[in-house]
Amino acid sequence: MAKYTLLIYGDSAQWEALTAEQRREHDAAHEEFRRAAGDRVLGGQELEPSPNATTLRGSATLDGPFLETKEALGGFYLLEADDLDEVLALAKLLPEVRAGHSGVEIRPVVDHG
Repeated sequence: MAKYTLLIYGDSAQWEALTAEQRREHDAAHEEFRRAAGDRVLGGQELEPSPNATTLRGSATLDGPFLETKEALGGFYLLEADDLDEVLALAKLLPEVRAGHSGVEIRPVVDHG
């Protein structure tokens, strides 16, 4: 089995603007994803908004993200799956795939061992 990260990007202003009902629907979609993925989910978390980030670059410590972008990393999952097709099928359950301001980047994890 291989490991994959699902990096969830989107416009944090739009995430913060969700109504209570939209937030419940969003959270329910993530719960559906976690239920479908079962024990293939090895970890994952929602991240604080990007202005709360601290970036290290050389000898400098910077408040906020290093790059100014419209889309910021909002969360991630770490999955173990047989292949990319299995991950794609599960990732399609995430609401960020269907939202106009966000997306999901899938990257295989390098196995050094």
